[in-house]
Amino acid sequence: MRPPSGDVQLSVRREPLRFIEPVRSARGVLAAVDTCIVTIAHGGIVAHGEGQPTAYGGVSLDEVIETLGAQGAQVLGRDLGDPEAVLDRIEAWDAPAAARMALDGAVHDWIGKAAGQPTWKLLGMPRGFGPTVYTISIASPEEAVHAVRNAPPVGALKVKVGSAEDLAVLVAIRKVTDLPVRVDANESWDLATARDLTPHLRRLDIHLIEQPFPTTAIDDFHRYREVPGRLPVYLDEGCTDAASVVAAASYADGMVVKLSKAGGIRGSRRAMEAARRAGLGVMVSCLCESELGISQAAQLAPLADHVDLDGHLYLLDPPFRGLGLADGRIVLGEGPGLGVVPTG
Repeated sequence: MRPPSGDVQLSVRREPLRFIEPVRSARGVLAAVDTCIVTIAHGGIVAHGEGQPTAYGGVSLDEVIETLGAQGAQVLGRDLGDPEAVLDRIEAWDAPAAARMALDGAVHDWIGKAAGQPTWKLLGMPRGFGPTVYTISIASPEEAVHAVRNAPPVGALKVKVGSAEDLAVLVAIRKVTDLPVRVDANESWDLATARDLTPHLRRLDIHLIEQPFPTTAIDDFHRYREVPGRLPVYLDEGCTDAASVVAAASYADGMVVKLSKAGGIRGSRRAMEAARRAGLGVMVSCLCESELGISQAAQLAPLADHVDLDGHLYLLDPPFRGLGLADGRIVLGEGPGLGVVPTG
């Protein structure tokens, strides 16, 4: 690729994301979140990336924005003529994962736009992939049924749970849908809860549990593997990137890959490949992000066993548009780059 003339221009901003309805999990209730949007301009091409830190990662959005503002331009360098070298620098950058995610996403968007090709095509990915879930917040049985009946036309459901009392919610949901259902406990269970619930979850055809125990309760994960008829366990908080896969393989069945944990498309692909080598299943997931952040993760969705990319489906006044939803599946754009554009 011939290097375009002119230095790379970088801008960073905080973008508020308001939800259609509050999102409830074992960690609390959210009516809105802020995210970080990076915009780069070079050679007449403007590209965007998004990054948002996980609630449990110990890094604030302010830190992400400050780090990008202070160091992002230096990491990018003066031009993007050798984009692979730029992505290497981003991956090696000692910065919060969400900062790397945002910069990595913007560079991938720029590469695609510079080549006049969709990013997924340049990555060697097919445009299509498996059905996505829609997440049902912690709620009463009546509220959960209402949420299921009014959900977008997705291919599966994920239900946030916090205690054994949520079994009634799952019973109510199963009465009104035949879609595949998984549960996400966000570290809120103990071994006794998981053991007692497992037979009921089996009868309700729940097909996996996401992060049932705290990350420090490794013994509970090992002991749950001995429970007759146990469900597959996928780690989210307990498995962050490629480096954490080897230990996880001894007590889990799969890994939840998020760009916000692994540092972008590059880091997430390495995490997925490491999980495969370790014999783990792979779920690609997200935070409550705009279509920009979801589009970044969706580039890798064909490599996953399970797709959990629904963060944009909860938003009022989304700042980016371009993703579709058909037959329960996210549909990537055919335009160059990540395939989404600002709505403003």
